[in-house]
Amino acid sequence: MEYGPGMAGGNHTVQNKFTLLGFSSLSRLQNLLFFVFLLNYLITVTGNLLIILLTLADPALHTPMYFFLRNLSFLEVCYISVTIPKMLANLLLEDKTISFIGCAVQTYFSFFLGGAECFLLVTMAYDRYVAICRPLHYPVIMNRKVATGLAAGSWLTGLLLSFSHTSVVFTLPFCRSHEINHFFCDIPPLLKLACGDTSRNEMAVFMVALFFVSFPFVLILMSYISIISTILKMPSGASRRKSFSTCSSHLMVVMLFYGSGAIMYLKPNSSYSPDTDKFLSLSYTVLTPMLNPIIYSLRNKEVKRAFWRIMGRKRFC
Repeated sequence: MEYGPGMAGGNHTVQNKFTLLGFSSLSRLQNLLFFVFLLNYLITVTGNLLIILLTLADPALHTPMYFFLRNLSFLEVCYISVTIPKMLANLLLEDKTISFIGCAVQTYFSFFLGGAECFLLVTMAYDRYVAICRPLHYPVIMNRKVATGLAAGSWLTGLLLSFSHTSVVFTLPFCRSHEINHFFCDIPPLLKLACGDTSRNEMAVFMVALFFVSFPFVLILMSYISIISTILKMPSGASRRKSFSTCSSHLMVVMLFYGSGAIMYLKPNSSYSPDTDKFLSLSYTVLTPMLNPIIYSLRNKEVKRAFWRIMGRKRFC
């Protein structure tokens, strides 16, 4: 810990490292939590990498829908790798510190990847909208160039917005404590450690979070209103079931991700609770990345068929 001049002219403590308290209050469960989160991490990485390999290996899955799914799976592998390895190390080791730079980098990448996922889910909803509501124009509208541009735009939006989100917090002086009551460097607990009046910073964080969460969710909602309206007008029951099956996987992921994110970042500061926030954070940093490959594979006949085709090929090689 170093000492230096504060931004307001007084002397403030300048942190060069923080301590992530994580689940230290559950001291008797540290080993159990380590194995639970390690298993979760291995399942998540394996499941998402399997989807990436399947959608690359099978020519039948070389469509925009599976191109976006491949992007989502890659994003989930990166997203969970930002937080879980450090959390696993903290569950085993006595030293639970993280450097100031390391904390800023972790915050930046968690919001970069989380923001990119918000907009990637919008892109996937738009893809389903075009496929179901304008099927004859789908090959023209959702061509390779457009699909690549939409995916790149999702990543770029997360990249740029995360920079502003992170800089709002890490330009503040931290003087109250060096202990972050969380399992990763998240913005709400970090703001609690900052000196002076942070109301403007909290408002800036809220506005960015509102853009990250509400704007994409409204676009997804509008897409699905049109999709459901079109599906209900289909004369064939088989067509309706197939269309609903295709969209239901995406809707489940949207509800899981946006539901927990909205509760976490759009709730009033008066309702801040460290323990509640930690468990809410687990739903979108740990649970959703693990469930994505399960939801998309178990509810998707094309992915299952691709898996068995590849397994069949290997059997006869």
